[in-house]
Amino acid sequence: MKLATIGVGNAGSKLVDRMVEFESETNRNLCRHVHAINTARTDLAKPEYIPEEQRVLVGDTNQKSKGHGVGGDVEIGAEVMSADIDELRRAFDDIEIHNVDAILVAAGLGGGTGSGGGPVVIDALQEMYDEPVYALGVLPGEYEGGRPALNAARSLQSFVNKTDNFIGFDNDAWRARDQTIEEGYEEMNRELAARIVTLLAAGETDDSEVAENAMDSSDIIRTLNTDGVSSIGYAATAVDAQPEGLLNRWGGSGTDEDPLDDASQATKIKALVRRATNSRLTLPCEVSSAERVLVVLSGPPGEFSRKGIESARQWLEQEAQTVEVLVGDDPRERSSQLAAAVLLSNVSDAPRIDAIQNQAVDAQEQIAQQRAEREDKINDLITDENDDLDPVV
Repeated sequence: MKLATIGVGNAGSKLVDRMVEFESETNRNLCRHVHAINTARTDLAKPEYIPEEQRVLVGDTNQKSKGHGVGGDVEIGAEVMSADIDELRRAFDDIEIHNVDAILVAAGLGGGTGSGGGPVVIDALQEMYDEPVYALGVLPGEYEGGRPALNAARSLQSFVNKTDNFIGFDNDAWRARDQTIEEGYEEMNRELAARIVTLLAAGETDDSEVAENAMDSSDIIRTLNTDGVSSIGYAATAVDAQPEGLLNRWGGSGTDEDPLDDASQATKIKALVRRATNSRLTLPCEVSSAERVLVVLSGPPGEFSRKGIESARQWLEQEAQTVEVLVGDDPRERSSQLAAAVLLSNVSDAPRIDAIQNQAVDAQEQIAQQRAEREDKINDLITDENDDLDPVV
């Protein structure tokens, strides 16, 4: 698959930066075009792998932001992004759309720039191009408070309704208690980048690495073509990379026995897929609530097994209670690990989203109550007790 990848806000830009880093480390070329968009000049300087000419500062002349961010205000985030829409369109003109299968917009939904500006960016892209637009959204943790939850609950509706698919990532499911917030975010970004790149870069091989169960962009697009919310599972195990030719790999060496399809190898494949599905999903959800499932096995071709792939597919059909399950291999001869990425598309049971919505409702009521109480206190402060004084005008 070939992507135009756009990070909106600090969290979204960091995610895109980690994706570019991971694909460079693993010899992939998924992100054919990258952009970082932000309202804060200092945050826009943080990416290490996104070229400076592909970074766009918006709102630097707006009196409410002045290049210093929007202070977590979703309304201002949408306002300054809309005001600079022509500048965004000029930046998006650089996308070589003939060389792109889809567009991915990454954003954190708890702040102001990503949650407010992300939907504006999506609208602009959809007006300009016909390719699918997917969103990668980071949900704030409960520990972050009511305001981020309110931002996320409001923006989530826009992200899901406007895009062809929304891939969720839940901070609560990933933050370790012994980490600082910054350390936690860095690890989460790396974990999410590994999942996204492993999944979406399937099928991008050279002539020496031919997939037996080919997975290409059309398979991924079809799986994501459900609208709604999706989640990704991932698991990997270390292997001794031993490049093998295609004939040896699939039992074409002239022998009657195929050593790669033995029971232990098949069991290993199935166990890895089970672990990927049952481990920490990017968004915790009920597997049985997914409409479609796609699995990518990535690693040295000598580690693949027909029986294992078929067994994993059958297991997933039972777990997800759907026959819409695709499994493909992504041969990487020089890889030191065998990895499985599992896409659960259009899930209908994700408890964390329900929890965020409830937290947002409580926060909205509390904010309204605090505002009313404060207005009363200010009025009492400036008004004389007996109402004997008149204002000047």
